[in-house]
Amino acid sequence: MKPETMAIHSGYEIDPTTKAVAVPIYQTVAYAFDSADHAASLFNLDAEGFRYTRIQNPTTAVLERRVAALEGGIEAMCVSSGQAAVNYAVQNIAELGSNIVSVPQLYGTTHTLFAHILPSQGTQVRFAQSDRPDAIASLIDERTRAVFCESVGNPAGNICDIEGLARVAHQHGVPLIVDNTVASPILLRPIDFGADIVVESLTKFMGGHGTTLGGVIVDSGNFDWAAYGMRFSAFTEPDASYHGLVYTEQFGRAAYVARCRSVYLRTGGAVLSPLSSFLLLQGIETVALRVDRHVENARKAAEFLRSDPRVEWVKYAGFPDSPYFPLAQKYLNGRACSLLSVGIKGGYKAAVRFHDSLKLVTRLVNLGDAKSLVCHPASTTHRQMSVDEQRKAGVLPEMIRLSIGIEHIDDILEDLDQALAVAVLAEASTAGNA
Repeated sequence: MKPETMAIHSGYEIDPTTKAVAVPIYQTVAYAFDSADHAASLFNLDAEGFRYTRIQNPTTAVLERRVAALEGGIEAMCVSSGQAAVNYAVQNIAELGSNIVSVPQLYGTTHTLFAHILPSQGTQVRFAQSDRPDAIASLIDERTRAVFCESVGNPAGNICDIEGLARVAHQHGVPLIVDNTVASPILLRPIDFGADIVVESLTKFMGGHGTTLGGVIVDSGNFDWAAYGMRFSAFTEPDASYHGLVYTEQFGRAAYVARCRSVYLRTGGAVLSPLSSFLLLQGIETVALRVDRHVENARKAAEFLRSDPRVEWVKYAGFPDSPYFPLAQKYLNGRACSLLSVGIKGGYKAAVRFHDSLKLVTRLVNLGDAKSLVCHPASTTHRQMSVDEQRKAGVLPEMIRLSIGIEHIDDILEDLDQALAVAVLAEASTAGNA
């Protein structure tokens, strides 16, 4: 099936008993066992079924199957937020004394996790100087457990060469983990280009309405954990915390997600509620339609802003002179994402005035909403980073991040225009008084 069809149908068949067409909300904590033997087989992971909603839920299972289909993976595991997905995805393969190698252009909270939280737990994160594959390759050693990137950086807007990064990772015997939140599987399926694990914040384009937190980890099923047994012994040796289970023997290609669910979701508890799963499924049904409109509106907004003398610069991969334009053609089929950043003439103060003067575009830190959104990353999503760290992540003091929504483009442009007028008028007044 094509993505538009998978978004509506994958992972669910009409209930044979009730004939319910919509996915039911299984708002239950636990599930009855037929007998002690039945319970034991479920807890041994010898039989399929549900034990406790902290581990798996029928509504969430539909969401997992649907997202796995959209991303081209074999299995998926949903969690309570995109950040929990990033955390569990890395913890599942890292251990004390190991490291991961990451591109520098990251969402601010992911940078905090990598720069401060994981090192305090014994896992080093090495940030490359750029997102180029050769910059990544130079940092990989025998203690490396993964390469990490965002397919499209938030808020930098860079597009990673996923095929190149996958080649470098695989040459060194480690998987590539890709955060695909900004692109979504409608614009890009990283697994098609060699990614091994995909994480995504379902809160953003997939849910699409700013109502529901959620995250997902998708396993491609393509990385051979057993081929690197000493490096990934957690998958190939008996797990003492789970009655000696060997994940590669029990689950084969799906060993990664099986271990993540059995070890991290079961004991870490970042569970997605059944109601949230239901709401996210509603959003996913229209994600392809919305992304079409997002992309179209973003292109028109980027062209408007770039042609306006009140704007200093616009970073948008859809422009032919963008350094990421060739990668947008290769990975996004020429459809640049609806996340773009701008610098208002007059610098930081003018940018803040522009930000504060918007009326239709909403000031908040989400993205991928049906509504157009704006934020000042240096003050919000990347506030905990030093100025030098911000610059390496692609964040400038005067940067304004826009997530262009699906409103009528004329209304979006009118709001951008009036906010520019306020910002530049105030700048001129300030200069005159000086």
